[in-house]
Amino acid sequence: MKLMHLLVFAALFVGSACQYTYGYFNWLARIMGYSRYYSNQYFGTEREPPLATNCPAECTCPSIFPRAMYCDTRMLKYIPEVPARMKYVYLQNNQIDTVPDGVFDNATHLVWVVLHWNKISNDKIDANVFSKLTNLERMYLGHNNLTKIPFPLPKSLRELRVAGNKISTVQPDVLEGLDNLTKLLLNDNELQDIGSSLKVLKSLAYLDLSNNHLKKLPEVLPDSLHQLYLDFNHISSIPDEYFQQFPKLQYARISNNELTDNGIPLNTFNVSSLVELDLSHNKLQKIPTVNENLEHLYLHANKIKECQQRCAVCPFGPRHACSLSHHYRRPGSQPRESDWPSQRHQLNTQILCRPMGGGIQQNLQTHPPTSRNLSVLQKDNHHPRT
Repeated sequence: MKLMHLLVFAALFVGSACQYTYGYFNWLARIMGYSRYYSNQYFGTEREPPLATNCPAECTCPSIFPRAMYCDTRMLKYIPEVPARMKYVYLQNNQIDTVPDGVFDNATHLVWVVLHWNKISNDKIDANVFSKLTNLERMYLGHNNLTKIPFPLPKSLRELRVAGNKISTVQPDVLEGLDNLTKLLLNDNELQDIGSSLKVLKSLAYLDLSNNHLKKLPEVLPDSLHQLYLDFNHISSIPDEYFQQFPKLQYARISNNELTDNGIPLNTFNVSSLVELDLSHNKLQKIPTVNENLEHLYLHANKIKECQQRCAVCPFGPRHACSLSHHYRRPGSQPRESDWPSQRHQLNTQILCRPMGGGIQQNLQTHPPTSRNLSVLQKDNHHPRT
């Protein structure tokens, strides 16, 4: 009995200290079932080999993130060799101007390639350098010297950021086949007309076209859109029922444009899915009609001169009436109507949609709006972009 206890103790010691390696007690480990051979027979799997530790000298590959390579902000003028195990490569904030063919051939499992804030131009991107990355989901090429979207791109792409370049046109064939793309950032470019070039993006949910030179809205956009940003352009009018083509649209920002009352037909914003609408910093003199489901309406920095007691702000709800209440904040005292500025763009206006029968009320709102209310807030930092 004592001999059996001794054998068991020795086998356990070998198993814990040597992790099933072979040594002087190999025969005993086999008897007690601790050998690789027998354990693999029982469990049917081989132990995964340890990840390689090779990493370019110019970069950092932390052991806690073994599949990520950090080469950002290092004054690099070229892309270092990417080890095969990598899935995430960070190369932003450098001086890279070329993406040569084959630079990513060793890392076919890349998921993220981050190259924003470099000096890359289209003629320095070799053909098919990106399209060969069949697992790529996110590509960041913002703030470079691009004049057009690189082509071809991998069909696996879900997010494409090319903001802050010199892109003036978007050709439809460039985006053909990108059925998985859900997020596209084209803001801060030199776009003058989009036309229907984005129609091919069947899954697009987030589109940023802000800070370009657009004078009109894109003719056709994917009906899958959830968020649309068109601020800081030169748009003066919106086609009738334009937003009806987006049954899933929740956020629309058209601030800092040249919209006028005549450029907004009556049913323009009668979209039941719309939750937030930003029309601030335009040339509006009246509050436009919106759907009863809208929760946040931003109208500051316009030329709104008159807010009537009964209005047609949200007439599309069969059981709703509307009321307006003005809130002009004057520090240290209660606001009075005589304190209101002559230019109504300085007003902070609360628009309430109330059920019929509840009466029309006009008062100073001191509490936050509920989820069923419309709010016109005097601030510029609402709904930050992701």
